[in-house]
Order: sequence, then structure tokens, then C-alpha cells
Amino acid sequence: MDTSTPRKSGTSFLKTCFNGVNALSGVGILSIPYALSQGGWLSVLMFTTIAIICFYTGILLQRCIDSSSLVKTYPDIGELAFGRKGRIIVAIFMYLELYLVAIDFMILEGDNLEKLFPSVDFHVAGLKIGGKQGFVLIFSLLVLPTTWFRSLSALAGHAVFPMIYTGMSNRKMFPTVLLLCFIICTLSYGLMGVVGYLMYGESLKSQVTLNLPSRNLSSSIAIYTTLINPFTKFALLVTPIAEAIEDTLHVGKNKAVSVSIRTSLVVSTTIVALVVPYFAYAVALTGSFLSGTATMLLPCACYLKIRSRTCRKVGFEQVVCVGIIVVGVGLVVVGTSSSLKQIIQSL
Repeated sequence: MDTSTPRKSGTSFLKTCFNGVNALSGVGILSIPYALSQGGWLSVLMFTTIAIICFYTGILLQRCIDSSSLVKTYPDIGELAFGRKGRIIVAIFMYLELYLVAIDFMILEGDNLEKLFPSVDFHVAGLKIGGKQGFVLIFSLLVLPTTWFRSLSALAGHAVFPMIYTGMSNRKMFPTVLLLCFIICTLSYGLMGVVGYLMYGESLKSQVTLNLPSRNLSSSIAIYTTLINPFTKFALLVTPIAEAIEDTLHVGKNKAVSVSIRTSLVVSTTIVALVVPYFAYAVALTGSFLSGTATMLLPCACYLKIRSRTCRKVGFEQVVCVGIIVVGVGLVVVGTSSSLKQIIQSL
């Protein structure tokens, strides 16, 4: 595929940058100050290193796409590299990540609404429900109807990079776009972490918004702004999962079955959010296990497999990819085990 010739149609440079920054940004930024308070200043260096690695693996995804004109999405890359099993593995990690982010949204809503209304309790049929749990249930009821609509889609990070790349009007600018997006997001995340840590130190909570004074007008505005994001994106997270299940079950246009599947997804995320109440641990699990695999392990593995068909010689780049895989496996194992241990201890 020739990537040097600009395409006549597609997204512009600025719009592609916007899409890239939007794909990389997420509610995890709220837990960065807490992570810094737990890991110390060394975690800033680690975060920057991971950002550099993820930028490089994003370039690897571009090269995988350029190797075949049939590749358009991340699962396509998995299938090109490892066949049908590769597509399934990539898809599973993509959808699991979306599912866990949906749970993160539930926990975020409960935490911040309880922050705004700390003395609120709910009484239903003689049962007393705590403020946070009640707000999680209310949020799930409010977003439930939005998940019943079809033709919605959303992906995050590396999962959406292939579509961003293939949609560009000038694909040769993709490395520049990717670099700019990572610089912007790394600086914004890092700045949030440093400022939050300097302001609140060791007293930081799982979300920096929970440290804000609730009676302060500007703080209330910041918290309300944070609450808007889950309302607007929750359906976009659940819909791709529901559509994948519907395709697997060959549901077709059966509206009743479709609504049942989507309702079940909302109910299950609500239950998990009620059982796992600590936002930072849920975000850590999402990032270490799923995002780590999707952004570090899979791109390198797919690239090495695809490249091995045309070049058997082991070069510096192959060594780098293997090194990233080794580092990635270590981060996934350590991060996942640590977050699971913290979740179990908090139950």
C-alpha cells in the first residue's frame, strides 16, 4: 500500500489530532495523582517510559496495516498475524477493556455524587441503601435506555488507532499526529499527577476530585463536569460489546433479544461496581491487564509475526519488540496481581 500519496478524502491533520487525543484521554487521569502518591516521583519516569513505548507500538500498528490493503481495524491486524484465533484474542481484550471502563464510570459516578451529597441515604421498601450505592443504581437506571439504541460505537487508545490512520487524508503524517497526541496526553496526565500530589500529598484519595472542598463553587463545577463524561460515553462503551454478542448469537434485528443483552450488560456492570467500590483499584486493573496487553504485547506480537513472513533476519527492531514484550508481560503480571490483591483486601 502506498502511504506517501495524500488521499483526496479523509480527516484533516487537526481533526485527526483531536481524535487521537480523545482516544488516549480518559477518566484514568483522575487517579494519576493517587498513583503518584503511592509510587513516588519514580512513577513519573515510569509513566513517561510507558508513553514512549506505547507511541512506538502505535507505529507498529501502522506498519501492520500497510502490509495489507484488507486491514482496517485492530482485530483485522490480529487475524492477519495469527488467523481467526488472533482476531478473537484481540477482540476479547478490546471488549473486556470497554466493559471494565464502563464499571469505572459507575464507580466514578457513585464516588463523586456522594461527595456532592454526603448526607443522602435512600430507603426502598424498608431497606436502607447507602448514598454511594444508591447513586450507582440511579446512574445505571438513567443510562440504561441509552444503551438500547443501535449504531453506536466507541473504542479507546490503540484499539482505535487503525481506524484513525485509515481515515486520514494524508497517511504519511500519522507518525507526527501520533507523536503530538502522546506529547499532549503525557503532559496533561503528568501535570495532573504532579499538581494533585503537590496540593494534597499523602492524603490523596482514589480520585483527585474527592479531595476538592465540596462547598466551594469552583470545586462543585469541576465535579459536575466530571460527572457529565460517563453519562455521554457509557452507551458508547456498552454498544460494541452488545453488538459483538449479538453477532455471535446471530440475533439479527430481534429487538427484544437486543434489549435483553444490553440490559444484562448494564446490570452486570452495576453489580461489579457495587462489589468493587474503590475507583483507583478498578482503573489499575483495567490499565495493567487489558490496556497493557492491547498497547504493548499484542502490537509487538502481531508485528513480529507479520514481518517474519517477509524477513527472517533478526535485527535491532525485532530485539526491541521482544524486549517490549518481556517488559510488558512483567508489567501486566505485577500490575494485575497487585490490583487484584488490593481489590480483594478492600471487599
